[in-house]
Amino acid sequence: MNPDLDIDMEQILMPEIIAVVGPTASGKTRRAVALASAFDGEIISGDSRQVYRGMDIGTGKDLDEYGDVRHHLIDIVPAGEKYNLHRYLSDFRKAKEDIISRGKLPVLCGGTGMYVEAALSGLIMPEVERNDKLRVSLSGKNLEELTEILKSYKTLHNSTDVDTRERALRAIEIQQYYSEHPDEALAADRSTARPLDSIVIGIDISRESRRERISRRLDARIEEGMIEEIKRLLSNGVKPEDLIYYGLEYKFVTLHVIGNLSLKEMRDQLEIAIHQFAKRQMTWFRGMEKRGIPIRWLPYDMPDDEFVESVRGWIRESKESFKDAR
Repeated sequence: MNPDLDIDMEQILMPEIIAVVGPTASGKTRRAVALASAFDGEIISGDSRQVYRGMDIGTGKDLDEYGDVRHHLIDIVPAGEKYNLHRYLSDFRKAKEDIISRGKLPVLCGGTGMYVEAALSGLIMPEVERNDKLRVSLSGKNLEELTEILKSYKTLHNSTDVDTRERALRAIEIQQYYSEHPDEALAADRSTARPLDSIVIGIDISRESRRERISRRLDARIEEGMIEEIKRLLSNGVKPEDLIYYGLEYKFVTLHVIGNLSLKEMRDQLEIAIHQFAKRQMTWFRGMEKRGIPIRWLPYDMPDDEFVESVRGWIRESKESFKDAR
């Protein structure tokens, strides 16, 4: 055997990145921390709302779970800003490169499927400025009409782009830009992007267990001061419409705080919305698999040491394949 090859093959064959995905309340953060601790890694958040400072309880940052593990893309912009996929991908690349430059393993953790999939797919999105002329031309269109216009540009694989009229306008704006800048459109196309070398772990949890954990966590967050958090954000100058834009906890609790919903109405409607959101998350992750990103599912209640060893086993399988080929 060549002594130059007598080295830690597990380290050599470690993927470029490990990702941990799953629906809300499935315990993703804990699993990502376990993997980062085991493989000398650092965590990159894949959550579209944890980027906001001051939005802590409602987004489930659970910063105490990280312990000594370093994390990235949490608390990087003030509440009230409109963060988007373009900014996320830019911030993600910077964080990943920084982690790798220090000899650490990036561990991507989050439930925002659009962010996670785009990052793992290696997409590079151009900066698309607001097109006021286009927006004026579309000012009389309702959401249904905007949806049809967007369909004329591309096939809609999900409803994210048409959740609201503003999102639909922005999606049309971007597609119009791509039609005028084909080279940049090519870089933002998954079919031409270089996907990252990744292992993606999914947290597998039954519908019944997921619903029970969501309901229990919602009540715990209300007890922890989620309503007071929204009141504090409002008193600090964040507009109610901006918090409502963020959806879920921030939408329904804000509606309660400004007097549009009673406490019971807020709690009941929010619970339903979170259950629906978790279902949409799972639909997205299943779609990721169909779109060519394999996900290896592990039980949500598996002990941490068994969870880590399962992932280590997949790395060892790659090592054995390398040895056989050598």
